[in-house]
Amino acid sequence: MKKLLVVAIMTFGSLTAFAQEAETAVEEVAAEELVSQDDFSEVAVAELPEAVVAAVSKNYPTATINKAYSNQSSQYKLEVSLEDGTSGTLYTDAEGNWIDL
Repeated sequence: MKKLLVVAIMTFGSLTAFAQEAETAVEEVAAEELVSQDDFSEVAVAELPEAVVAAVSKNYPTATINKAYSNQSSQYKLEVSLEDGTSGTLYTDAEGNWIDL
């Protein structure tokens, strides 16, 4: 009976260890994606595609685009601020579709 209890505890412990390793792997992939965000270079706000500006105006009517960045995949990183003083970063493609990073 004791052996059965010991085996059950060891099995549970090993399953927990595998779950922790999987979470770490996901975090490492997310960190690699963040590194690839450095591929953005600054562009003038006036040079943004109309679809990008329209998407910001539609979804964030009180937002002002302070800075804009572009990468070789025609994705845009936008630093915006709202009238209430909050600010943030938005990511979109050239067609104005939002990107979750």
